[in-house]
Amino acid sequence: MTFPQLIGYGVLTLVVWKLVQRRASRKANALDVAGPAKEHWWKGNMESMFVDGFQRCLDVAAHYGGAVKIHALFGEEWLYVSDPRALHHILVKEQHIFEENDSFLFCNKLIFGDGLISTLGEQHRKQRKMLNPVFSTSNMRELLPVIQTISHQLKSILVSNLSACKLDMLPWLSRNSLDCICEGVLGYHSAALDTGNEDEYTDALRMLSPSITKTMIFRPFVPIVMRNCSLYWGKKIVDWLTISWLPTQIMKNFRELRRIVEIMDSASKAILQEKKAALQLPPSILQTHDTLGGTKEKDMMSIMLRANASSSEADRLSDTELLGQMNVMIFAGLETTTVAVARALYLLAKHPDIQEQLRTEICGAMVAYQIPDVDHSHAKDDSGVRLSYDVLMNLPLLNAVVRETLRLYPSLPVLTRRTTEAASVPLQFPVRSASGEEIDAVHVAKNQRLVVSIIAANHNQAVWGEDASEWKPDRWLKSSQGVTPGDKDAVKYSGVYSSMMTFLAGNRSCIGFKFAEMEIKDVLATLLPAIHFALPSEPDDNGNVKEIYWKMSGFHTPVVKAPAGDGETPHLPLSMQLVRE
Repeated sequence: MTFPQLIGYGVLTLVVWKLVQRRASRKANALDVAGPAKEHWWKGNMESMFVDGFQRCLDVAAHYGGAVKIHALFGEEWLYVSDPRALHHILVKEQHIFEENDSFLFCNKLIFGDGLISTLGEQHRKQRKMLNPVFSTSNMRELLPVIQTISHQLKSILVSNLSACKLDMLPWLSRNSLDCICEGVLGYHSAALDTGNEDEYTDALRMLSPSITKTMIFRPFVPIVMRNCSLYWGKKIVDWLTISWLPTQIMKNFRELRRIVEIMDSASKAILQEKKAALQLPPSILQTHDTLGGTKEKDMMSIMLRANASSSEADRLSDTELLGQMNVMIFAGLETTTVAVARALYLLAKHPDIQEQLRTEICGAMVAYQIPDVDHSHAKDDSGVRLSYDVLMNLPLLNAVVRETLRLYPSLPVLTRRTTEAASVPLQFPVRSASGEEIDAVHVAKNQRLVVSIIAANHNQAVWGEDASEWKPDRWLKSSQGVTPGDKDAVKYSGVYSSMMTFLAGNRSCIGFKFAEMEIKDVLATLLPAIHFALPSEPDDNGNVKEIYWKMSGFHTPVVKAPAGDGETPHLPLSMQLVRE
């Protein structure tokens, strides 16, 4: 037996021992709340709920209520939560008791560094304090022209491909989001929409999310290794696991993830050093300096570096933390925004009447925006009218379509928490205990795992009404009539965005939701006046019509159902026609 194999068996033995210890602890702290029966002896309910389990997640919450016991791997019990008072308690009021679980934090630290999604406590508070002003409305106004230039480039590409009739929109939306993130956040000219200008960094960024998904099997073991091994030995274990003596597909995926992370880390360091060097330039030169072909210091990274340089020593972030923020902002904004725009276009294609109403609203705003006495600097170029930030963000139907899409189909359906001490979770709506008694609180032990169900919260009929699971943008147009969506009988969720949980609540909520909302709205406002989208209706060469299906596996992903597709490969084929004026 070789030394690396000996180390591997040693790690496996340690993992098994820790699992045995955890199982003994669970028996003493069982959850006293009702839930579905265990469906598999070691997988529990995990496969049916979290492997393409969108409807199952909703059904469980509808049947058992806002706090449910579900069976996780190897007999572990998790609390599945969607109750509004419970989520406020977990994410806002007592968030220090309900922290991100260890595997989430450790894996994020290994992949992204010391960013917002891998830190806790005072370090997280300091980072958040530094980043909050970066995503201000005034900075969004400055960035909108950058985003609009990219959206217009996407429109030009799609219009030039109209002869193809049906086009897979997903890769183009992904490239558009990558350009928006790189230009707007990093000030890096990625040129992802230019398919003839591929580079190693942008390729790595596009492959990061799929690669993470393929290596999820390693996530439970990471905290055990990192707690029981020094940094040196932890790195050695990774070195041994990524050599060719483990030729399985799983290990190939792991090696690919490591390669991507190394490319991302190297490029991020280069961009950071370039940005820091630019800050030392005289103001007269800085005004014309274009860092790595980017946005001339209007990007968020430049804003953050200037703020960091002027901060006190106690509040200043280290280079390691700055790198962590760069990597996190790219990852958090790429896949989620791509999926959100894709879902919005799919729904508008499915509801052509609403698509036409929205097109009319956008075109009307563009006509009004060309009135001579309106100040609209940066408003027009050879590709058409560009709406101002205030006009774009306040179009009623556009706002309603985006809100309803984000509510019904949040890019991240669920997330997890663990308790740092024993606690009681209060409920807005009572549920049943394991013995059938009505309870208005659930007691949880230390190290209890919880699943925060964003989709169940956003579909909660007790808060959103009986039509909560229907896509109805007009529900957001009734606020002028005194009706506020998501506020029923003075009960509502404490989310940072429109009382929904899509971007969470509290100090671990999504810090970049304003940027995401702006990008989604701008893409729709740019494409719809020029292009009409429809679902596939023509049969292929085999006589099959492509039927789009959305799979839930981490993120929502569109695929084409068999027999026209394989039901696995991400694919969003939409029919397109040029809009005639």
